Amino acid sequence: MDDVVDVKGLACPLPVLKAKKRLKTMKSGDILVVHATDPGAVKDFAAFAEITGHDLLSSTETGGVFTFELRRA
Repeated sequence: MDDVVDVKGLACPLPVLKAKKRLKTMKSGDILVVHATDPGAVKDFAAFAEITGHDLLSSTETGGVFTFELRRA
């Protein structure tokens, strides 16, 4: 099951915390897509993935919206 979390308008650390909470409900291998507007989220999600072992599949920005794809470990 793939899922989407919209955390636009939220500042650090809320985007990562909301993603972490959603990932806990998902199965290993599921993909979580996160939409954020906080520029700090780029570094935050890279660090989060490295620390937790989840795979950061992509990190893109379009029109001020950052989109992250994470695969649950």
